[in-house]
Amino acid sequence: MSAAEQTRLSVFKTYKLYVGGKFPRSESGRVYEVTTATSAAGAAGKGKWLANAPLSSRKDARDAVVAARKAFGAWSGATAYNRGQILYRVAEMLEGRRDQFVREVADAEGLSKSKAAAVVDAAIDRWVWYAGWTDKIGQVVGGANPVAGPFFNLSTPEPTGVVTVLAPQDSSFLGLVSVIAPAIATGNTTVVIASEKAPLPALSLGEVLATSDLPGGVVNVLSGRTAEIAAPLAAHQDVNAIDLTGAGEQLAKELEVAAADNLKRVLRPRAEDWSADPGTHRMTALLETKTVWHPTGSLGASGSAY
Repeated sequence: MSAAEQTRLSVFKTYKLYVGGKFPRSESGRVYEVTTATSAAGAAGKGKWLANAPLSSRKDARDAVVAARKAFGAWSGATAYNRGQILYRVAEMLEGRRDQFVREVADAEGLSKSKAAAVVDAAIDRWVWYAGWTDKIGQVVGGANPVAGPFFNLSTPEPTGVVTVLAPQDSSFLGLVSVIAPAIATGNTTVVIASEKAPLPALSLGEVLATSDLPGGVVNVLSGRTAEIAAPLAAHQDVNAIDLTGAGEQLAKELEVAAADNLKRVLRPRAEDWSADPGTHRMTALLETKTVWHPTGSLGASGSAY
């Protein structure tokens, strides 16, 4: 057979979950078809087949929470400077795989190549933006408080814990980064449910995170039916907060009720312009404040924390 007659078969990519720094297939063995968006607005419909994505189960969700809890101690205890270095490293790695993400975002959201490139560039820049905040947010929301008496009273922000994040359905990459980065910048660990209709950029992001010095378990990425995965996570006793950004109105209500069982912190969905200045509200929403009292003068050197 001559070279002209030979036809090379493409190597199709097998997308997997990202849990605990590893890439398992779904415990259920199920997959679902992911297709291109059918219009520039990413309207629902049957587009061109892209890949089979894992259809995560409740067991996958529980495994992701275990991985996130295991990673929380070391990640929350890392210095803010070190977390910033790692977030910057994520941006570096994304820059090197920019063309891949431009293709995936264009397919996922029905965008032209130039518009998809602008989205990917904005997502990379967002990682850099949050990397710069890791060692500054404590000074913005913490500080010394005035008290009547010979005491120092200091407030210090600390991460909430394990956070379930429902990624936006309409912004498969920039919106995704905009909800993950602030959560981990402040020391939380996350279980992320990717956009149900466009999960591939999120699953590819897991590959970037695995090579970016980010400890395994800090970010765990699941794909599948949002309602099916989110329900057990909202009720999970070892999940400390839930970001409902990617939930519809009815699902958000149901998950908020389930989350009340162990007093989770809930971030309610709201209209977002993902291209706008993100501000600090997503970081501060996932922080708790520790107040420390310390005597001054002749009362001694010991203090107490509340």
